[in-house]
Amino acid sequence: MEEISVTLPDGSSLRVPKGSRPIDIARRLSRRLAEEAVVARIDGELVDLTRPLESDVKLQILTPKDPEALEVYRHSTAHLLAAAVVELYPGTKLGIGPATETGFYYDFERQEPFTNEDLEKIEAKMRELQKLDLPYERRVVPKEEGLARYAALGEDMKVELIQERAGEQFTEYTLGPRFVDFCRGPHVPSTGRIKAFKLLSVAGAYWKGDEHNRQLQRIYGTAFFTQKELDEYLKQLEEARKRDHRRLGQELDLFSIQEVAGPGLIFFHPKGAIVRRALEDWMRDQYVERGYSLVYTPHVARADLWKISGHYDFYAENMFRRMELEDAEYQLKPMNCPFHILIYKDRMRSYRELPIRLAELGTVYRYERSGVMHGLLRVRGFTQDDAHIFCTPEQIEDEIAACLDFALHVLKTFGFERYEADLSTWDGGASGKYDGTAEQWQLAEAALKNASDRLGLKVKVVPDEAAFYGPKIDVKLVDAIGRLWQLSTIQFDFTLPRRFQLTYIGEDGKPHQPLMVHRALFGSLERFFGILIEHYAGAFPVWLAPVQAVVLPITDRQIAYAREVASRLKRAGLRVSVDERNEKVNFKIREAQLQKVPYMLVVGDREAAAGTVSVRNRRHGDLGARTVDAFLAEVTKLIAEKTPIE
Repeated sequence: MEEISVTLPDGSSLRVPKGSRPIDIARRLSRRLAEEAVVARIDGELVDLTRPLESDVKLQILTPKDPEALEVYRHSTAHLLAAAVVELYPGTKLGIGPATETGFYYDFERQEPFTNEDLEKIEAKMRELQKLDLPYERRVVPKEEGLARYAALGEDMKVELIQERAGEQFTEYTLGPRFVDFCRGPHVPSTGRIKAFKLLSVAGAYWKGDEHNRQLQRIYGTAFFTQKELDEYLKQLEEARKRDHRRLGQELDLFSIQEVAGPGLIFFHPKGAIVRRALEDWMRDQYVERGYSLVYTPHVARADLWKISGHYDFYAENMFRRMELEDAEYQLKPMNCPFHILIYKDRMRSYRELPIRLAELGTVYRYERSGVMHGLLRVRGFTQDDAHIFCTPEQIEDEIAACLDFALHVLKTFGFERYEADLSTWDGGASGKYDGTAEQWQLAEAALKNASDRLGLKVKVVPDEAAFYGPKIDVKLVDAIGRLWQLSTIQFDFTLPRRFQLTYIGEDGKPHQPLMVHRALFGSLERFFGILIEHYAGAFPVWLAPVQAVVLPITDRQIAYAREVASRLKRAGLRVSVDERNEKVNFKIREAQLQKVPYMLVVGDREAAAGTVSVRNRRHGDLGARTVDAFLAEVTKLIAEKTPIE
């Protein structure tokens, strides 16, 4: 019998019969490995555990400990979902069913809408198929033969995908008697390997994400290797629902989205505007303290500007339509950077002026499709804390370090103690898809890495994930319930300085092209506001709270004293209201608690006579009586220190 050589990750090798499968080799190595195996990597490519080996290979058996294994596991669960739907609802047409960061989904075309009861039936059928331990069987199919068969089945979306993606032949996977799907794989060996899953919801979706295409129904689910992991995730989801910024935004009267005005456009109500102003004021103060120059730029510009920047051609589908005016075409700005570049370019610059740091809380407009907008987190009009730094190569590392220090200060100030950072780099120029020279990339990546090391910031290097115009560092915060949120970005740009022919006169008297860095730390005010609502579950720290204290007279006799207390606090800069309603004080306290007001100051006859207030804290309850001055000193200290939790 002919044998082949299999090299393992530790460098050892085995001689096995030709045609052996990775799962056979896993069994040979250990029973436990065979039981835990999910997928294999052969010569760098992920493949099924049942794929026969035809020649000498490098082999790695992946288990739940390997990150790629979970994606394969979830993709296999998406196929299990689709198989269950096909069994229950014959005639349903199949779209796509990928794994996602948190689970999986599958798109279906069906005249009748899926209901919550349907999801329960589908999940029950999935469990039934799972227990049958059905194999995921891979088949290689000639393209023309496959096209004819999928067309006969009425699977026109699959026909479209095969025409677009397949070569002379393609692979498909079967599962059970009715389900077959055009798919590259790989998958787990059988449904029996799928232990813990849950269907979560159904939503509308457009074929290929294009709103001009047919509308489909998307069923979302999640899957984990163990029931414990699934239960923890479902618990986190429930907590996330309680913290949903859309619900809290309405209950706390912070913001709204008005249908008559259009989706993705945010209306900040008075309370929300207070929080937004606090964010803006803090950021502007930081700009000044850290040597940035504040600028203001228009909301529209001639299309010629976007042609120079490249947005006209490469970003057109994300921009609002052009407006025809008497002198030219105009467009709403999707970015602030070309405007800041024009300010830099307005006159000749000397190396003595650099670095120049231009900053703006600038509102931009992007045409987000209706299916992807989500409260404050994904909108069509938003304000970025945008800054652009123009500097010399000698200055770049210090500037990057200062940006990172600024980003970490944002996290600390707003109560985020945990975070992660990714450094996205290029492919060394192998693909030709990146702009800039090798020297520029080397300088930029080294500056990002060295600056991170200087600050003790651990970064995960992500190869070949940079933007085409330069490398970047992304800082992701971890919120109160463990979710990651993309926040700050520090991005090099080799393209725009060249497109706009930016220069400065160097020490040698000759023109040089400056280095340019994009930098946004909140990301956008809207999105950061939404993250803050969910992180704090609407109970903002006292320095950000729209109403920092409410005075609660027990009866009408204390209204005059309550107004006097509120007036004293307001003169000291606190945001205070008086609840003068003819309601019992316990009702007023409960209402203030629901509105997440940090402090409730109860005043009755005894407090009015003594010149005190009975202080209640939303977290700690009754704190006892205080003089107004003592309460004021305590709270103003918390505000000055920007204490995250009072």
